[in-house]
Amino acid sequence: MFSLIKKAMDEVENKKNMVEKDYHRLSYHLMAPSGLINDPNGFSYYDGKYHLFYQWNPFECNHSTKFWGHFTSKDLVSWENLLPVLAPEDWYDKNGCYSGSAIEKDGQLILFYTGNVKDDYGNRESYQCLAISDNGEDFEKLGPVIVNQPEGYTRHFRDPKIWKEGEVYYAVIGAQRENLTGAAALYSSGDMKNWNFLGEIKTNLENFGYMWECPDYFEIKGEGVFIFSPQGIPPEGDRYNNIYQSGYVLGNLDLEKATINHGVFHELDRGFDFYAPQTMIDEKGRRIMVAWGGLPEVSYPTEDKGWVHCLTMPRELEIIDGKLVQRPVEEMKKLRRDFVQIEERISGKKTYPGIEGDSFEMICRMKSIEADEFGINLRVGKNEKTTLKYNRLEKKVTLDRSNSGEIFAEEYGTTRKCPIDSSEITFHIFMDKSMIEVFINNGREVFTARIFPDEKSQGIEFFSDSEAEISIKKWNI
Repeated sequence: MFSLIKKAMDEVENKKNMVEKDYHRLSYHLMAPSGLINDPNGFSYYDGKYHLFYQWNPFECNHSTKFWGHFTSKDLVSWENLLPVLAPEDWYDKNGCYSGSAIEKDGQLILFYTGNVKDDYGNRESYQCLAISDNGEDFEKLGPVIVNQPEGYTRHFRDPKIWKEGEVYYAVIGAQRENLTGAAALYSSGDMKNWNFLGEIKTNLENFGYMWECPDYFEIKGEGVFIFSPQGIPPEGDRYNNIYQSGYVLGNLDLEKATINHGVFHELDRGFDFYAPQTMIDEKGRRIMVAWGGLPEVSYPTEDKGWVHCLTMPRELEIIDGKLVQRPVEEMKKLRRDFVQIEERISGKKTYPGIEGDSFEMICRMKSIEADEFGINLRVGKNEKTTLKYNRLEKKVTLDRSNSGEIFAEEYGTTRKCPIDSSEITFHIFMDKSMIEVFINNGREVFTARIFPDEKSQGIEFFSDSEAEISIKKWNI
């Protein structure tokens, strides 16, 4: 392992100058030091620290190689990037240490991940593997504990998410049936080494995409949430407009029958760049989620700068009125500085001194008096702007990045919309150079997007087609 990890760290050093001088590198979102970062893995709290592992290709901006990188933090805000903990060097993971999860057992932190193996003809094998650590930093691989997949499924069988109930460990694994439809498999174990296949999790989504990636099951105050990322869902109006989706259903998992009696599938994020979320419960009892701020099989403008992608901010999850609500964790307030506040009525377009920038948090409440449409233009510059607006007649929020700077992924459209019925909208915005996360009406909807404007595009404009009340609170970060 040492030689392969050393090779990775040498590559980081070789690319350091090119990567770090790129303007679009982020201020407070997590990125890999070089190459590609994608799925968050092993999100956990162990030995007084948050541990967040991640899929990493240090050598190229593609998915050809997969290590597990490793971040730690005591407060979810200040993170340290440590040496990678898994490298694709053994017969059972030689083509990639794919995604998985983590859990503490008997004072050790245990990783449960998919080892990916391909032969010379591209045929795949997948192994669900363990690695253990006494200190949360140095891991010993134990090898496969689930070999390949049950009968009736293809080799697309990966991303185990583990949890414990009573004295039993459970894991849900993303799968593809032999008829090329997506599903999730349920396993149980008493010792994490010997696993029993309990069956496919039965839902009413029998023909819902061709593969379900990164499944995750948990409960919030006794109410079950099943998250997964289905691939191959065709667009339906304002829904499912990205290449792949991530979403959830509410319903409790019957562990004996492997069934969920659930409601409708909701997208977790209504923006452009959100995938493969993973959750954990921390020492405060909060359910916290992090996701990949990007998508597979889409090219991004920084690839020729030696790096690509990031992770979202940690979000606390709650269930309110039958909906999974997401809010930035409280600790993000530690980053606030240079406070500016405005309250007035506007009609037309308006700018304010001190309300500008490329790395900030802003809470903007806008209420219609007579206006049918109002909103905000962010990162405004010469021929550039990112528009966030609400139309009271359509009852929809829109995020428009058609003029946001360098154009990419146009084949999937340049606007995203979602329905909200209210005369008052609160936009809670986190801008970070080339990443934006917007929490609408206290997190009932969320938009995540990568944008790549010019460094000089730092203006912020507020607009309304008729009279509206506006309240602005802004902090630089």
